[in-house]
Amino acid sequence: MKYTGIALAGAVLLIFALFTAGCAEQAKAVQTGTQETIKITDGFGRTVEVTVPPQKVICSNVGSLRYLVYLQAQDKVVAVDSIEKKVNQNDARGYALANPQFMSLPLFGEYRGKDDPEKIIAIAPDLIFKSSFSNTPAATNKENLDELQRKTKIPVVGFSIGGLRTESEKNELCLAFNLMGSIMGKDERAKEVIEYINATIEDLEKRTKDIPEASRRSVYIGGVALAGPHGLLSTEPAYPPFEWVNAKNIATQFGTEHADIAKEYITATDPEYIFVDLSTIQDTSGGSAIDQLKNDPAFKGLTAAKNGNVYGVLPYNWYATNIENMLADAYFIGKIVYPDQFADIDPVQKAEEITAFFDGMPLMDQYQKNFDDLVFKQISL
Repeated sequence: MKYTGIALAGAVLLIFALFTAGCAEQAKAVQTGTQETIKITDGFGRTVEVTVPPQKVICSNVGSLRYLVYLQAQDKVVAVDSIEKKVNQNDARGYALANPQFMSLPLFGEYRGKDDPEKIIAIAPDLIFKSSFSNTPAATNKENLDELQRKTKIPVVGFSIGGLRTESEKNELCLAFNLMGSIMGKDERAKEVIEYINATIEDLEKRTKDIPEASRRSVYIGGVALAGPHGLLSTEPAYPPFEWVNAKNIATQFGTEHADIAKEYITATDPEYIFVDLSTIQDTSGGSAIDQLKNDPAFKGLTAAKNGNVYGVLPYNWYATNIENMLADAYFIGKIVYPDQFADIDPVQKAEEITAFFDGMPLMDQYQKNFDDLVFKQISL
């Protein structure tokens, strides 16, 4: 692929309704003398000179390797951080399950961005992608990225991983895909990923947008992971699947970030449906969301528990957000709470389609194995 006149990394945003125009000016790639050398403005305003297309890359910190897999550029990965070398029987990271070869690659550092410059120098990648959470201060990111580049003398391109909860997160997600795509020669794939997300959300929303407010079901997601497994009180107040299918999330009032809410609030609001993020089953001490629903008298009295309306869904977070899981979960949730609007949908088949698009292969058989055959199933209490 020739890199003459590489397009603005965010310009593709203009044709997709999902992402706002703010991304269009956030990342620039311009020719600087040869077809292979460009200057890129990364997600934190840093100008980085890189050789394109890079043949050897590493992806540091949460989400960055996931995004490279989404862009179908995993063949350029030459080393991984420590989380990619751990065997976890409850793994929910589709990108890793679809690429077991990552486990045999050299180690460049510990997970969550704890890089080892000496190891990186020995591996000698052409480029380092390094991500961060959206709420990390830009100044901190710039300092860390500059320091890693200074120590390794290897170009470091940084960005926030973004997400789908807020417009700001959507902008960052757009930037990440387009920035990585423009560098890796995967511009078209980046457009395709954005378009697929957009079309999927539009399909979910149009199925349920005409449901009267009085007929919208009350729902709750519990057991959401954050740096490890959590119990029923751990939730996402802006859980996107609920937003997309127009269900009433009882935790909405707690903002847009992950939250742990009071047990009394759950019992007082008494949702009609409870969905359990199956990352919770990693807690084998009796503190999982399922254990709590089975054993806590207050939770056993919930309407959802008494009516059999408790269901397992794919984990939302696992080394950052699993976008494919989120989209697949939304179809299952829609099928449960609004069966008429999703009469044509087989949630398992839809999940196979979605994981194949993002990760290169259908993954539901592996997910069922990893999560005790509870994915998209009613949980017996």
